[in-house]
Amino acid sequence: MRAAPTTRTALLAGGLALAMIGAAYASVPLYRLFCAVTGFGGTPQVASEAAAVVPVAGQTIRVRFDGNVRAGLPWRFRPATPHVDVPIGERRIAYYRAANAGDQPVTGVATFNVSPAAAGRYFVKIQCFCFNEQTLRAGEAVDMPVIYYVDPAILEDPDARRIEEITLSYSFFPVRDPTAPPGIRATRAGEIARNS
Repeated sequence: MRAAPTTRTALLAGGLALAMIGAAYASVPLYRLFCAVTGFGGTPQVASEAAAVVPVAGQTIRVRFDGNVRAGLPWRFRPATPHVDVPIGERRIAYYRAANAGDQPVTGVATFNVSPAAAGRYFVKIQCFCFNEQTLRAGEAVDMPVIYYVDPAILEDPDARRIEEITLSYSFFPVRDPTAPPGIRATRAGEIARNS
């Protein structure tokens, strides 16, 4: 027995609505994956700890670090060093320092970007604190490491090989901030070095 046209239409509309809801929930992780794989929008590549890259002798690039905090998060957040000149292909570690200047625990989460955008596909992060919720007690300070390298393939890209400086910028948002970019909440992927 066939369903009546109105029943069939209602089932089709309900199925379409469920598919759209599913697509909405999947869009943020899929977009993040797309950006991580392609470097789209200045998104750095992500590599495993085992990634083996050979530094290119005599080829350096300046990496500038930037950190800022959105309104509503009572933190001080800044890079330990404003910039470094690194050999292309050499693995490096940089630290950002966050301190809760408030009188109660606060949770924040960071987003990042790389500029210029053409450098995003060549700036490779091995470990970082972005997209992980970080809770700091009142007065607590932490050092947050970023392990990275600049892929030697940048020297073969006609659009990127003349880049002399790459900026890695992090913005911290309060977790409950409605103006934070969608999908920045994530589970902890690793530990950070905590200092009192």
